[in-house]
Amino acid sequence: MEDLLQVGAITTTHGVGGAVKVFPTTDDAKRFKKLKHVFMDIGKNQQELKELEITQVKFFKNLVILKFKGFDSINDVEGWRGRPLYVTREQAVPCEEGEYFIADLIGLSVVSKEGEALGTITDVLQTGANDVYVVSQPGRKDLLLPAILDCILEVDMENRSMTVHVLPGLMD
Repeated sequence: MEDLLQVGAITTTHGVGGAVKVFPTTDDAKRFKKLKHVFMDIGKNQQELKELEITQVKFFKNLVILKFKGFDSINDVEGWRGRPLYVTREQAVPCEEGEYFIADLIGLSVVSKEGEALGTITDVLQTGANDVYVVSQPGRKDLLLPAILDCILEVDMENRSMTVHVLPGLMD
């Protein structure tokens, strides 16, 4: 699964012709216009994937409406609610300097600028203003670090670590 990135999740069907509504989990929902294929998780352990060919893309409010080749009835897609959709890394929009895929941040070791091991990133909360990294600490409550330049000093993807400055009050 490291080679796949989630771009959305199916919320419900759309009409009777086999289309589905997708909540995009990508920064730019318009990217669906360029996609030819997505992979849908059909298993319980994210190891069973079904490749779907996109034949039509529309936008409605904050959702993307997708139609797939060979699925022409509401009955064909009715059981897909809640299923995540993925793309390969090759299909992904490249990150800008200092940007990272959430999937790549999960599992990074977090160290303070003083060298103290703080824990591991287990989740990224997208708040709108800025992301917040959830750092699980053994024997303590989770540390919530805002993804801002004052806090995140260095991200070393090669060594799977992040050096941070813990702002006053965050450890309380």
